[in-house]
Parts: sequence; C-alpha cells; structure tokens
Amino acid sequence: MSGEHGNASSKAMELLKRAGRWQIWEFALWLVAIAAIFTLPSQMLILTEIAILALFAVSLDLILGYAGIVSLGHTAFFGLGAYAAGLFAIYVSGEPVIGLVAAALVSGLFGLLTSFLVLRGSDLTRLMTTFGVAMLLAELVNQAAWLTGGADGLSGVMLNPILGYFEFDLWGRTGYIYCLIVLVVLTYIARRIVNSPFGLSLKAIKRNQRRASMLGISPTRRIVAVYTISAAYAGIAGALLTQTTSFVSPDVLAFHRSAEVLLVLVIGGVGYLYGGVFGAVIFSILRNWLSVITPQYWMFWIGLVLIIIVLVGRERLTRWQTLLPGAARHRQQANMQHTIAEESK
Repeated sequence: MSGEHGNASSKAMELLKRAGRWQIWEFALWLVAIAAIFTLPSQMLILTEIAILALFAVSLDLILGYAGIVSLGHTAFFGLGAYAAGLFAIYVSGEPVIGLVAAALVSGLFGLLTSFLVLRGSDLTRLMTTFGVAMLLAELVNQAAWLTGGADGLSGVMLNPILGYFEFDLWGRTGYIYCLIVLVVLTYIARRIVNSPFGLSLKAIKRNQRRASMLGISPTRRIVAVYTISAAYAGIAGALLTQTTSFVSPDVLAFHRSAEVLLVLVIGGVGYLYGGVFGAVIFSILRNWLSVITPQYWMFWIGLVLIIIVLVGRERLTRWQTLLPGAARHRQQANMQHTIAEESK
C-alpha cells in the first residue's frame, strides 16, 4: 500500500513540474507586451492601466479561482496598498520599490487579520463580509482627513527615480515598463504557487472542503495563507496606481473597483491566472473604445457584454484556449492529477 502511495506521489510531483513549465504562448504574450513599448508609444498610460488592472485581477483569481472564495471587497486591499504607498512616499521614502514592499506588507497584514472572517459561512456570507470590510475601510479613510486628505484625496506624492536610475516621465513610458516588470515577476511567483503541492491542495479545498480535511489537508491554514498572499498582491497593484499617478483618492476603495475586477475575471476566466491578464486587456479596450463612441452609455454596452457571456456561456466564448499550444496536454495532466488523487485515498 505504501508503495502505491509513493508511486502516486511521484506521479503527482512530475505532473506539477510539467504544469509549471512555461508555454510558448506565454512567452509570446509577454513579448507582445514588451513590443508595445516601441509600437504604441502614445498609449503608455492606457497600457499602464491595463497592467495594474491585470495584477489586481490575478490577485483576486488566487482566492476565487483556486480556493473558491468569492469576494466583493477585494478593493479594500487595493485601496489600502494605494494609500500605504502614498503615505510612505510622503513621510518615509520616495523610493518606489521600497514603497511597493511597504504596501505589500500593510495589505498582507490586513488580509491576514481579516482572513478569519471568510473561513466560515456560505458564499453569500463571504460576499457580505468582504463588502462590509471594504465599506468600513472606505469610511475610515474618508473620516481620517488629517492623514489621508479625505474626499479631496492625498496629494503631494513625490517619487524618486526607480532604484535611483529610472525617473518617471510625463509620457508614462517608465511607469509602464515598471508596472510590466512587476506584473511579470508576480505572475511568475503566482504560477509557482498554484503549480505546487500547496496549489493542488487549494484546488482540493475548493472542490470539497470537508473531504480535503478528511485527507489530512488543513483548509484553515491554506485559506489564510492564500488570502494573505492575494491581499499583498492587490496592495501592490494599488501601490502601482499611486506611484504612476502621484495621487490617491477614496475612489480606490469604491465598490465599482471590486465589481470591475470581477467582471474582468468573468470575461477572461478564472482558475488559470492569465484570465486576469486577458480579461484586463479586453475590458480596458472595450471600455476606452465604447466611452469614445458612446460616452454616456458605455456602461450599458459593458452590461450587455456581461449578459451575453452569462447567457451564451463563457466556456463557448473561450474555446480559443483549446487552440493554445499545450492545451491538450494540460487537460490530460488535469485528468491524471484527478486520477492520482482518487488512487491515493
């Protein structure tokens, strides 16, 4: 029996290693993002916005797509990171990279403290709890005008050149490159996390938490861990917004940001990280295009797109994923992982 378990474990580890390997289309995606620096010099601000939104969506996908935690208040960590970076730049240091680390620590700690609120209850309970946390934080920021600037926002955020060498420019080129590098690095780390035994255990918890507990997996510890990591990611995304705009206002804690990032994942898909990246690109392009064509009614068309996705089914609209190199192999690996999990019980 122990030999069978050892054989199953070795197969699972081999499959995880294969799943963690980068695919050709992933390299192509990032090469296109790099090429945009030279081919779209006038669109740097929009591209920066897309990179920040993509990172925000990746942070939500970590808990939604892999742990099954639905949140309507993920903007709490985004906004907290934004204010942490702004206050850090004003009162401590204008070094952007250190500011990112500070924002990640603050948001991650807040995520750790509030993670216990989402451990129990149904999806509806989690939705209301996370939404309530975001509302409380937004009101706190609004009332603490002596520190945050209140409704007028926090101005006077002055940043030094990145690492002392790369100064932010008016055209947003440095800002986009900076955000893109952060997005690539954090996406790589997230891929390592989800394609590890820890990530596999998260999928087991999402599928059946009680059954995972019976197999010796601790849902509490893993949910707290991934929720904290997700909060830190969202905080970094918020910090990037502050650093690239040199301003932060209570809008970063508004409900529409939580709804927006959920819509991004609905468009791009959940549970494979790149859904946040693709969804951010599609959503941002649609929003900017529709706001030019119909400035007063662009939200109507976004809503119509959402309804079509729900009625038709996202699976039908995203069949292009099956055409990506390695897609068939990924499906086969997923089936083998499920078989190994069943055999190891």
